[in-house]
Amino acid sequence: MQVFFCLSRIECSWQLKKILHGYRHILKQRLHSCPDLVSFMVELKTILEIALKNTEELHIQRPPEYYSCLVRDLEILGWNKVAYVDTSLTTIKLKAEDSCGRQHLITLKLNAKYPTEPPDCLVDFPVQFAISWMPQNSLIDIHNQFLAALESLKEFWDAMDEIDGKTWVLEPENPTRSATTRRIAIGNNISVTIEVDPRHPNMLPECYFLGADHVVNPLRTKLNNNMHLWDPKISLLQNLKDVLEIDFPSRAVLEESDFTKDCGICYAYRLDGTTPDQVCDDPRCGQPFHQACLYEWLQGLPSSRQSFNVIFGECPYCNKPLTLKSSMKKL
Repeated sequence: MQVFFCLSRIECSWQLKKILHGYRHILKQRLHSCPDLVSFMVELKTILEIALKNTEELHIQRPPEYYSCLVRDLEILGWNKVAYVDTSLTTIKLKAEDSCGRQHLITLKLNAKYPTEPPDCLVDFPVQFAISWMPQNSLIDIHNQFLAALESLKEFWDAMDEIDGKTWVLEPENPTRSATTRRIAIGNNISVTIEVDPRHPNMLPECYFLGADHVVNPLRTKLNNNMHLWDPKISLLQNLKDVLEIDFPSRAVLEESDFTKDCGICYAYRLDGTTPDQVCDDPRCGQPFHQACLYEWLQGLPSSRQSFNVIFGECPYCNKPLTLKSSMKKL
């Protein structure tokens, strides 16, 4: 399912594009981190509501009390915790550091009724962040709740940082703090995609192996046979090593080129941020392809046939039978 979103993009009218202009980074994060289409549509609806609300409120005259209250709240909070304030004093970014020294930002969109009504909060989190608010609250209360939420996600980010630092992560290329998936290189054209639960990061994640069947089937067998060895008291990465009985390629020893191979159709490694994730099952071939490239190739062959979302054809290199499960769709 992660492939689905890596290959997706949002198309809309110019009016809607203008409204969402300031939210492109957030939309991109959500598009890559949501586990399915329904989850993303819920996120999109929330972002649209915030964007429309803020667009309308740009034209609302704010009373003098709004500005005096906001400046007072900023001074009480401390300007050292403020990363950005726009010229209209309607958008504020606050910064915070978690107990491991990681830097984080929270974006606040304030409406004209602040502080009677809370600001909209946008964060780079893998889970929903909602603030508890009363009219007597201020920015320092939001900042404190933000800090508490950061600490609740400490174990998740510790686990993901260890994977990012000690293995070769193929996708996402530049993971955000909200990203819960990692595609980790195991060997030449062999990888595993894990989906980590941010609330329980040291529990066994969902694992999807990518590569030729004769290589990944033994890994699936090891995973099934060794699940009972999983120990939540040790790190996610060490558990994966123990259960799969492997050592992941190390950044300290190997270069990315040591275990990556260009797509056999477009002759590139990265295509729109994705890497080759389809491999010919014939051990004598093993040529990798981008799903998008292979999909278009097979669709153009008169000998290929399709049944629902599965295309049956031949490898462009060795002509051996090849099957592709297609998730090529547009939002």
